[in-house]
Amino acid sequence: MTDQRWAQLADHIATRLEVTADSRVSIFVNDAAALPGAHALIQAVTQRGAAVQTVYTSEFAEADALAAYDLDQLAAPAPVERAAMEWSTVHVSLRAMLWPEADTSSIVDLPQRLAALRTAKGVVSTLRWQGTRWAVVRIPTPDWAARINVPAETLLNEFFAGALDDWDANRKLWQPVADALTDGAEVTITSADTDLTLGIAGRRGVLFAGDANLPDGEVATAPVDNQVDGHITFAGTAIFAGQVFEDLRLEFAAGQVVDVRATRGADVARALIDTDEGSHRVGELGIGVSSAVRQWTGDLFIDEKILGTVHLALGRAYPECGGVNQSSLHWDIVKDLRSTAPGGGGTLAIDGTPIVDRGHVVWPGLS
Repeated sequence: MTDQRWAQLADHIATRLEVTADSRVSIFVNDAAALPGAHALIQAVTQRGAAVQTVYTSEFAEADALAAYDLDQLAAPAPVERAAMEWSTVHVSLRAMLWPEADTSSIVDLPQRLAALRTAKGVVSTLRWQGTRWAVVRIPTPDWAARINVPAETLLNEFFAGALDDWDANRKLWQPVADALTDGAEVTITSADTDLTLGIAGRRGVLFAGDANLPDGEVATAPVDNQVDGHITFAGTAIFAGQVFEDLRLEFAAGQVVDVRATRGADVARALIDTDEGSHRVGELGIGVSSAVRQWTGDLFIDEKILGTVHLALGRAYPECGGVNQSSLHWDIVKDLRSTAPGGGGTLAIDGTPIVDRGHVVWPGLS
């Protein structure tokens, strides 16, 4: 029997994205694990009279492409995906969490090939956020749960809790954080392995509360392009672009990445950062504020929503935050500041007022 929460989620997405009979809805699905969500969403938008098309976008095929194609082929946007975005007025990507299975270590020039592939994907994602009302949904899978030794039911329950939260109530709780970012001049992130300062004067704090990213729950801004200085370490394992990164450390000077280190994935990280001129800078500073999502997963899309975390996105900035940095890359990297984090607890403060203080959330109303 299908979990009825899928139908609730589909109705929420169709309502938030204002799907009507005039809408043209494209749905991207990356794995069979996302099909219950896709089937429910197709039904929801069809009942509203909208036109709908579904595209299967296999992530597992990417390893074969990286090995077989030249750089020009890899950098060319997928024509069917591009056409779907250009046709759509509404877009939803249902992305199941897939642990990298293919061994890509023997691929010659892997970092450069991976950067070319991300360039192609960046074209499609830019069409999405510039030309459609959109949502991206990150769906946990039993395989991912097994990889991190967590019951699959735990991840699925947190997924639905973080996607079907009381968004109106949350907006009231989280708006003061967004206001503090709008009014603030400086954010600091410190811990035993991190000392980073980001200028934010003149930029806007924006709430993300159930509209576009699910699960959701973050407050974000765009740091001033030349005002990011210091170093930050993302302790533990993270997955991005089908690659595994461990203990990634970035150093910044005058807004640009000037040094990259990692116990695993450093060369790939350097290549991603070299994607284009804008990928050397921080396009987004995000603060996780969801108390519904608590389990650290290693998946950037999920972990960035957890209350007690902070994340940077290298590359493209959100214009609604006042950001101007442009790039085909938008790479969210999450740091856990909670006392249970691998690198130990940390502190996140806006103009000296802490949101997280030495591993503990202290901002009024957040818990």
